[in-house]
Amino acid sequence: MRNVKIEAWEEKVLKNYLDGTRLIKIPASRKKRLVVLRWLIRKFEQEVTYTERQVNEIIGRHHCDHATLRRELIGYQLMERENGFYWRLPACLWKSETEIMRQIEL
Repeated sequence: MRNVKIEAWEEKVLKNYLDGTRLIKIPASRKKRLVVLRWLIRKFEQEVTYTERQVNEIIGRHHCDHATLRRELIGYQLMERENGFYWRLPACLWKSETEIMRQIEL
């Protein structure tokens, strides 16, 4: 069960960075960026393979910098890519912020 305080904080982050379904700006803070990326990855269907063009189109509905956000989704291991195709990883495989930070520090 998720902590209610964490959920409230995540909702606050999304409220500060979203205008409806548009991302106002990409957060500089890694912790806040992860919240936004987890919101964004939910715009992709599970078990569907996308071309880069399709990924850019979906991201573009929410922010103009689709290249940065696409790279971040891969970097934060919410999405994978191979041979020009992309797919959303199941939520059970998403890494926590702590795990991501440990990888970055290595």
